Amino acid sequence: MSTPAGTIDAGPRLRRTLTLWNLIVIGMVIIQPIAPMGIYGVINNAAGGHVVTTILIALIAMFFTAISYGKMARVYPSAGSAYTYVGQEIHAGLGYLTGWAMVMDYILNPLICTIICSKLTQNIIPEIPYWALAIFYAVFFSVLNLGGVKTSARINEVFAAGMTVVVVIFFVFVFRFVLGYHQRGPGFFTEPFYNPATFNLSSIGRGTSLAVLTYIGFDGISTFSEEVENPRRNIMLATVLVCVVAGVLSATEVYAAQLVWGSKPFPADKVESAFPIVAQQIGGFFLFHLLNFTVLIANIGSGIASQLAAARLLYGMGRNDAIPKSFFGKIEEKRRIPANNVMLIGAVALIGAFLITYERGAELLNFGAFIAFMGVNAAAFVHYYLRSNEKKLGNLLMPLIGFVVCGLIWWNLSPPAKIAGTIWLTLGVAYGVWKTSGFRKQMSFEIPPEE
Repeated sequence: MSTPAGTIDAGPRLRRTLTLWNLIVIGMVIIQPIAPMGIYGVINNAAGGHVVTTILIALIAMFFTAISYGKMARVYPSAGSAYTYVGQEIHAGLGYLTGWAMVMDYILNPLICTIICSKLTQNIIPEIPYWALAIFYAVFFSVLNLGGVKTSARINEVFAAGMTVVVVIFFVFVFRFVLGYHQRGPGFFTEPFYNPATFNLSSIGRGTSLAVLTYIGFDGISTFSEEVENPRRNIMLATVLVCVVAGVLSATEVYAAQLVWGSKPFPADKVESAFPIVAQQIGGFFLFHLLNFTVLIANIGSGIASQLAAARLLYGMGRNDAIPKSFFGKIEEKRRIPANNVMLIGAVALIGAFLITYERGAELLNFGAFIAFMGVNAAAFVHYYLRSNEKKLGNLLMPLIGFVVCGLIWWNLSPPAKIAGTIWLTLGVAYGVWKTSGFRKQMSFEIPPEE
């Protein structure tokens, strides 16, 4: 089956209005500037207190994958992201399956954000029932994204600024705490990186597999390739910068938390509230509630941004008729947005909020995400090394390292995630076989013109 690359020469297209700064902000809000705060307690218990170490190891792994994403976006500045890269470079059928896996990942992100936002709001206003809040957030995310990509970008900037302020406040409290606390001896400042009493390679490996969740979402930047100015430059820069900034910021946050808490484990029923517990220890109930509220705001921002990215992925697949083009490949004339996809994702988020738990949804995220990560690394290897006249060592090692690390993480996913993900892929294969008469028909991967 061949994979001809065409161009789009008729009909409304996505408008190129996003700057490099807009992309960085969108990426940081999808990941969340306070990304490690929600999973801090889980990683701490799994890694024997070495949260900083696992975050930094995970950064190395995601850094190589981010480079592959950026380099492939230079070649194919398309909203289809990994779906397009794999389909163009390796095989149309594999590209389709990569896109199908990504659909599960991308749709689940706004879904779990709807769930957690509803539950966090109940902690503040318990009188409002969960069902009412779920409806509110699913509709809220959709209405904002129907306003156009620039509107969403401005809202993302406000959320990112607010979360950054809270992080700074937390650092100030930690600094005050550390100034008057030196009871742990000379190893006080190095213990978060290495504590011989609790260090274990197996625990570090397990903790790293969880710490990777801190970075999930950076790949969403590539889905905006058709709406960004100078995509061949800005997608690469934004993807790598977001990955590095998120890693450094996350490592700094958990380092500060571990200076306060040390390497001791959190009670099993308190792991989800671990970071606010640390905040309470140094700032009382003021800082405790501030952190709780900030996690809510972070998930609102993530829900908006991830729905925006998911709508563009579906548009990229629909435009090429991998999924029904008449619905998914349609652009709303006035605002130049894939409105059908935005509304569909909002409906799925609402229905799913009543059917699955936050924990189960978060587990399923990784299945599709790491299939996409492996696919993009493989595509970068094929394009920049196998098909290149000049065999550079960097073009061999970087995607290879990214592929192997992502493969190991994917292989160690929980059994429920593997089972559900396999069922989803099976449904995708069945639909693909029907759609292409046993994959005998061509799938095209169109590339839009650069304006």
